[in-house]
Amino acid sequence: MKFTVTASDPNSAARAGLLELAHGPVRTPVFMPVGTQASVKTLSPEDLRALGAQVVLANTYHLYLRPGAELIRKLGGLHAFMAWDGNLLTDSGGFQVFSLSDLRSVDDGGVDFRSPYDGSRHRFTPESAMATQAALGADVVMAFDECAPHDCGEDYALRALERTTAWALRCRDWWRANVDPGRQALFGIVQGGTHAALRRRSARELVDLDLPGYAIGGLSVGESHRQQWDMLEVLEPELPRAKPRYLMGVGTPEELWEGVARGVDMFDCVFPTRIARNGTLFTAQGRLALRNARYREDPRPVEEGCTCYTCRTFSRAYLRHLLLSNELLGLRLNSLHNVAHMLTLAASIRKSIENGRFSEEKRAFHQAQALGNDA
Repeated sequence: MKFTVTASDPNSAARAGLLELAHGPVRTPVFMPVGTQASVKTLSPEDLRALGAQVVLANTYHLYLRPGAELIRKLGGLHAFMAWDGNLLTDSGGFQVFSLSDLRSVDDGGVDFRSPYDGSRHRFTPESAMATQAALGADVVMAFDECAPHDCGEDYALRALERTTAWALRCRDWWRANVDPGRQALFGIVQGGTHAALRRRSARELVDLDLPGYAIGGLSVGESHRQQWDMLEVLEPELPRAKPRYLMGVGTPEELWEGVARGVDMFDCVFPTRIARNGTLFTAQGRLALRNARYREDPRPVEEGCTCYTCRTFSRAYLRHLLLSNELLGLRLNSLHNVAHMLTLAASIRKSIENGRFSEEKRAFHQAQALGNDA
């Protein structure tokens, strides 16, 4: 993996870059659609290619439980299994394991948990999480971490931070001994909750491990936007500027602009496709709720000027009809638009940095959002 900063904004920490991975170059800032179980819900790999997706995220925890990493390895790895020839990033499964508070127990060696599917017992360790991701064959893999709740006390956050650092060291050692670093890049995950001193400590300890990239975990888990921005501002000077920064699980249009302004290069989130399936669509003027009766006879596309298949072909009235009729096509068309919107937005932010207009265009975005949808 190689990362190069190609442009930067003089008034903020925003930067554009080129991330070179095993399955091709990635221009940053980048939004990565989430294919939790080796599938971005309702969208095909061909859809994602046509939309210009550069990286797709899949989840180690879910794929470990079914169909199993060894099966995927036997079938040629995750790229072949899901017919995706672009870059893949796999989460270590730490967030999913720790979200199952009534189904798991943690110690310094790892985590014991029960499958929510069939109740079977399993154990994740830093080494097993790395081995599972190696079998899946993603281009970017994540160190196993402990994600503390956003509202936990400082003592809890400190214990989780100490485990995260110790586990990151074990992940790095396993990765160095067993994986070709030219084939898979390992990112560490900064923790520390909303405690500034702990965030700084976590970042410094992980930077000492000299990993290819760094992720920021434990945000977008219930804290306010202000708390999220504060933690990014704390971390920006602590993380190496010559390495990529990934804000995990964050991906609304507002969060892209604000995260990039604070030095973030990579984003992922299930939110765009989740709200699409419920009939809420992104536009430059804010969110459009298709269930609203005002769209019953509306002949316009979701967004004028959007070049996605949904907007080129269908009206708001038709999309509303599909939603209220529970037609599966509506789920796909809505998801297609929201993913297209996020990918186009990331490209627009990147271009604004390259053209020296990031601050002006960020301000224009917020002004348009404040005015609201014109329909």
